[in-house]
Amino acid sequence: MTDSSTYVPPAVWQPAPSGGTFANINRPVAGPTHDKALPVGQQPLQLYSLATPNGVKVTIMLEELLALGHAGAEYDAWLIRIGEGDQFSSGFVEVNPNSKIPALVDRSVEPPVRVFESGSILLYLAEKFGALLPAEPAARTETLNWLFWQMGSAPYLGGGFGHFYAYAPEKFEYPINRFTMETKRQLDVLDRQLALHPFIAGANYSIADIAIWPWYGVLVLNEVYGAAEFLSAHEYTHVMRWAREIAQRPAVLRGRRVNRTWGDEATQVPERHQASDLG
Repeated sequence: MTDSSTYVPPAVWQPAPSGGTFANINRPVAGPTHDKALPVGQQPLQLYSLATPNGVKVTIMLEELLALGHAGAEYDAWLIRIGEGDQFSSGFVEVNPNSKIPALVDRSVEPPVRVFESGSILLYLAEKFGALLPAEPAARTETLNWLFWQMGSAPYLGGGFGHFYAYAPEKFEYPINRFTMETKRQLDVLDRQLALHPFIAGANYSIADIAIWPWYGVLVLNEVYGAAEFLSAHEYTHVMRWAREIAQRPAVLRGRRVNRTWGDEATQVPERHQASDLG
C-alpha cells in the first residue's frame, strides 16, 4: 500500500488515543499512578520483571551465574504485569524512575543497591561475580562495545520495526520499510561479526551474547513478530548458527521460562523464588 496522509502537526502537541497494542499504558508523564510496595523475598537478589526480551536478558544472566556456581546469584523473580500498569506503582518507580522492566535490587549489600536498565544490570552482575565479562582491557572493551551496541540498536528493532510490523493498529508502508531497512542492516552487522567469531565479542560467551540473543536470536528463529520470512532471516547464516547454539544452553532454556505468562503452559514460570521452581 502507499501511505497518504493529510496530517499536519499542530504548533503544540496534545495527547490523543493512539490505538494499537500497549496503547493503554502509554502516557506522556513519569511517576507513579498508585501506591503499592514491592514484595521482597529471601534471596540476595530481588528481580521485578516480565519475560520480554529485556527481561529475559537478566533471568538468563542469573541462571548462567548459578550454573557457574555463584550461589550469591540466587534470586526472587517477581512478576510485573506491564499490561496492567504494575510498573507504575510507587514501589516500582522507587527502584526504576523510568517505569520499565527489568529492575533489580541487590539486598546482599547494605544499603541495598537498585539497578535499572537491562544493560546496566548485566554489567553490574558481571562485575559483582567476576563472570561473563573479560578482565583483560581490550577484550572487556570489545564486550562492552557490543553490549552498548545492543542497547542503542534495540529501539529500532522493538519500538520501530516490531511496533509497525506487528503491533500498530494499521499497516503503513513507509515506517515498515524504514525500520525493516535498519533491522536488516543490523542483522548484517551481526552476521559479519559472527562470520569471524563463534560468539559476539570473540571466542567466549559473554554478556554481549546474553544482551543480543533475546532480541536478534529470537527474531531470526521466528519466535517474535513472526517476521523471519519477511526479513529473509535464513540469509544471515552466521546469525542463525549462533542463535540456534545459544537457544540450547540449559541456562537459557531456564531463564526464558521465568516471569513468562504466555505460550505453552510448560514454559511458564510466572514467579521464581528457588531453583526447584524451574523443575
